[in-house]
Amino acid sequence: MGRSRGRRRVPAVDAVLVRQLAEARNNAELAERRMIDAAPLQESVGDLERALLGDPGWQRFTAVTQQEFTGEGMRQMRAVCRLMAIANPLIRRGLNLRSAYVWGQGVEITARANGQRDGEQDVQAVVSAFLRDDANARAFTGASARDRLEHALGTDGEFFVVLFTRPRSGWVQARVIVADEISDIICNPEDRSEPWFYRRTWTEVSYDEHGVQEPRQREQLYPAVDYRPVMRPKRYAGLDVDWHAPILHVDVNRPEGWQRGIPDAYAAVNWARAYKEFLENWATLMKSLARFAWRLTAKGSQRGQAKARLAAPPPVDSAGSPQDVGGVALTPIEQQLEAIPKSGATIDAESGRPLAMMVSSALDVPVTMLLSDPGQTGARATAETLDQPTELAMGQRRELWSQVMLRVLRYVIAEQVRAPHGGLQGTVKRDPVTGREVVRLAGDTSDVIDVSWPDLDDTDPVKVVAAIKAASETGTVPPELVLRLLLTALGVRDVDGIVQPMLDDDGGFVWPRGPGEVDGPASYGRAGADPALSGVGSMRPDGWDENADCGCEPDTDTDGDLDDGDGGGLEEDAGLTVPNVLLDLREAMSDRNLRKYWLHGKGALKIRWNTGGDFSRCVRQLGKHVADPKGLCAVYHKQATGVWPGDKRNR
Repeated sequence: MGRSRGRRRVPAVDAVLVRQLAEARNNAELAERRMIDAAPLQESVGDLERALLGDPGWQRFTAVTQQEFTGEGMRQMRAVCRLMAIANPLIRRGLNLRSAYVWGQGVEITARANGQRDGEQDVQAVVSAFLRDDANARAFTGASARDRLEHALGTDGEFFVVLFTRPRSGWVQARVIVADEISDIICNPEDRSEPWFYRRTWTEVSYDEHGVQEPRQREQLYPAVDYRPVMRPKRYAGLDVDWHAPILHVDVNRPEGWQRGIPDAYAAVNWARAYKEFLENWATLMKSLARFAWRLTAKGSQRGQAKARLAAPPPVDSAGSPQDVGGVALTPIEQQLEAIPKSGATIDAESGRPLAMMVSSALDVPVTMLLSDPGQTGARATAETLDQPTELAMGQRRELWSQVMLRVLRYVIAEQVRAPHGGLQGTVKRDPVTGREVVRLAGDTSDVIDVSWPDLDDTDPVKVVAAIKAASETGTVPPELVLRLLLTALGVRDVDGIVQPMLDDDGGFVWPRGPGEVDGPASYGRAGADPALSGVGSMRPDGWDENADCGCEPDTDTDGDLDDGDGGGLEEDAGLTVPNVLLDLREAMSDRNLRKYWLHGKGALKIRWNTGGDFSRCVRQLGKHVADPKGLCAVYHKQATGVWPGDKRNR
């Protein structure tokens, strides 16, 4: 009783803490007991990891059967996959194929707002500045960096893009942190799928004045790119937080409930090793069979002499290597030397093809392309065809990269708006429902970014161009989009660099001048006419007689200035050669305006319908703009005068 009265009363808060600790201890004991009960399952899965990594252990996150590799196990796994990607030809080629499928044809990233319209901001300039920056290209956006990061997904299963930001200018520098430096991912306690911070542990190496290395262990927290709370403390969980360097986690093959990605090559490593061992054994067998080519039987003194001669060392080649292939085996009369019978068994390199097929299945690439050989039963067409499952798998990886690029560029745009000296104007407000920041660009400027990938399959460009032309003839497709589609179909890399100069100050499309075109669309616009009326340029062959077989009166205007004596002619001027496809597209899109111009507008005044030589003047005028001026002038003549050229009523 005395001891009971002297015991200090535990406050309510401490009692709750004690109860929670007791529950945690009970859960740990329960988890340990269940791990012991689940020993067969743990052993079967552990054998797989031990065979590859050497028993790095497991970590159980809940009391149920969810399991995830430990941090040390993940590091060993990534190390093995990196080594195999360097040393094993199958893993190396498989990862190279995946990278080539994804990035080999390039990608076009453009912002829809380019500052050409009134009040519109130039978002494209901000996007281009980030993508083309030398430092960003070296680490993240360049061709070499893209290939390197795609290989990182194959060997590491993940990488971390840290976006270092300058608060005043909003300039963003993208750098990549390797997976081994991220020791922990701190998530929302109520939502494990929402990361808050990434814990980075690394060794910083500096040099003193004598050139001696001074390593220093560092540890810091970086926020997730989607986590920006109202209150942003400088320290969290006892570590400094760099709020100006958020991280985007890019991972693949991550099982549900896990935090880290699994390398693409992980499932292929054991099968690649098995195929390597098979080829080594096959080569050893072939070498053994090639050791002896002859069998010699002898008896008595002859046997001793033959044995002495065969015991001599074999001859050597010019490099000093012994020539021990095709030797002679000396056996007694009653003994024979022969290979094990191979009837019913296939002993050749092709027998290991199923092992290579397992590697190709793990990497989602065709075995014909993985081995660079269609096989004994294959064909060239089979080897060169990208099957639909592989095409879909590579399309999924491209979609992943599209989301990565779009998320990074959205952050770049937001920081340009947020910074006091940023390149974009607008507002950054927090949505009252979701709690996330929403960026609004001033001037009704769109922040939409388009990521365009070329087709994976070998589509005939002629068919694609024909389809684009047919779509443009409907009159519903803007010429700028038509040109973009044409350039993409033809495999042009810098599409934006070609399209941008063909837009005027108002964002309107300016048609290029055709060969020998008298003037450009801008001059027609300044003259008050429709720019589409500038035509498409001459396509007449050399030596063509415009009056041959015409049955018309010759044109009296022979001074070559194309003014028909009215003093308003246009001088000839050689222009930029335009592809015939684009000429045909422009002709189809502006046919209605051309007819109006030549029948009732200024063109009709030049031709002077229903007067002598009208057909010849029409052929001369339109010959600078269309491929078949005679046919088109005959139609225009019938519509303007009511009779066909050459009709006796027209004489």
